[in-house]
Amino acid sequence: MERATAVILAAGKGTRMKSNLPKVLHKVCGKPMIEHVITAAEEAGVERNILVIGYGAEKIEETLEERVEYAYQHEQLGTGHAVLQGADLLRDYDGAVLVIYGDTPLLTGETLAKLLVNHRQKGAVATILTAMMDNPYGYGRIIRNSEGGVVRIVEEKDANPEEKKIREINTGTYCFDSKLLFAALEKITPNNAQGEYYLTDVISMFVERNLRVEAVVADDVLETMGVNSRKHLAEADYYLRQQILDRLMDEGVTIVDPLSTFIHSEAKIGKDTIIHPFTIIEGKTFIGQDCVIGPSTRIADSRIGDGSIIEHSTVLESNLGQAVKVGPYAYLRPGTVAHNGVKIGDFVEIKKSVIGEGSKIPHLSYVGDAEIGSGVNVGAGTITCNYDGRNKFKTVIEDGAFIGSNSNLVAPVKIGQRAFVGAGSTVSKDVPAKALGIARAKQKNIEDWKSKQED
Repeated sequence: MERATAVILAAGKGTRMKSNLPKVLHKVCGKPMIEHVITAAEEAGVERNILVIGYGAEKIEETLEERVEYAYQHEQLGTGHAVLQGADLLRDYDGAVLVIYGDTPLLTGETLAKLLVNHRQKGAVATILTAMMDNPYGYGRIIRNSEGGVVRIVEEKDANPEEKKIREINTGTYCFDSKLLFAALEKITPNNAQGEYYLTDVISMFVERNLRVEAVVADDVLETMGVNSRKHLAEADYYLRQQILDRLMDEGVTIVDPLSTFIHSEAKIGKDTIIHPFTIIEGKTFIGQDCVIGPSTRIADSRIGDGSIIEHSTVLESNLGQAVKVGPYAYLRPGTVAHNGVKIGDFVEIKKSVIGEGSKIPHLSYVGDAEIGSGVNVGAGTITCNYDGRNKFKTVIEDGAFIGSNSNLVAPVKIGQRAFVGAGSTVSKDVPAKALGIARAKQKNIEDWKSKQED
């Protein structure tokens, strides 16, 4: 395959977003919109992505790091000027250049690949990605000749009544011959009311020189939408979310109510898993087959094994084995590892702990910085006291141990294999294997105490 490079325009602030965050870092389905654009370019076969940045450059660089190359537009002088900032990086490059806006997160690699292929097959110097709109008001119209080539782009304010009826519009995504593109950009002038250098002037220049300019129509006009406001952001999120849910359902996942289910683009879910309403699945989450997730559950950047059940709970950066049951109303914080067959019940919070196979923490407990073996039963109201105000300490509960209800395990402490802790104990010393540990005040009954109070 011939080489291809992308110049992605992401220097604008996006004033209509009314945000301190650069527009392209606002998220669509859990991922900054600029990452969607970069991924689409990569899927189309682009070898180099050059990102033209300006406002919020440091934040963008922190987010993307070395995934792309950077060019800088310190003054916002138009689209032509923005593309020209990549000239130095492409001085020795001879090949196709895609020009893409960084706020078009719905563009797919398939569409960009189609644009590249058409550009090469037709031998064009420039190819425009266009779309058919029922109401094209405000957009530049594509004027073609009898052979289908592009003659010109007519802006709304310059179009005559017949031209305004044209439904094919310019989306702002292009493919160019790199050498001719940058040579033309050096020649354009800001002869307009805004005093800006327009990329569309390059198209006009090519047409005037009788060079071949082509256009490719996108299959779905919504794919080409630019995100310029919070409303647009919500519309893009909804569109992509439906694409994700449709794909998952086609792969054998049951989504009980797609309208109340939110799944990010990088999540993977196995067949015959059921997702109930009001469930949010974020980040790079993997959920196996035959699971039941929700309702009202949030899972982020976690791995869930086959046959697991999670309801009315939150699971963050955790790793659960097969046939694990969580909830209702459990909170699994980052670093939780639960092996096969573990039960984590209602109002249980777990943080940075490993729970062994078949162990149970049924309800009303906090487990933090702990290592729990297999076959352990943790009674209701058990607390691992892992923090002394300065440092965190570890609790170890070995295989087969039984922790009575309402116990406090003051770390660092170890409960041996098959040991018992009596209900209501505050344990601050190790309990040996098979021993019974009881640490509570001796009960004292005061006879006839109530009568004395009444006297």
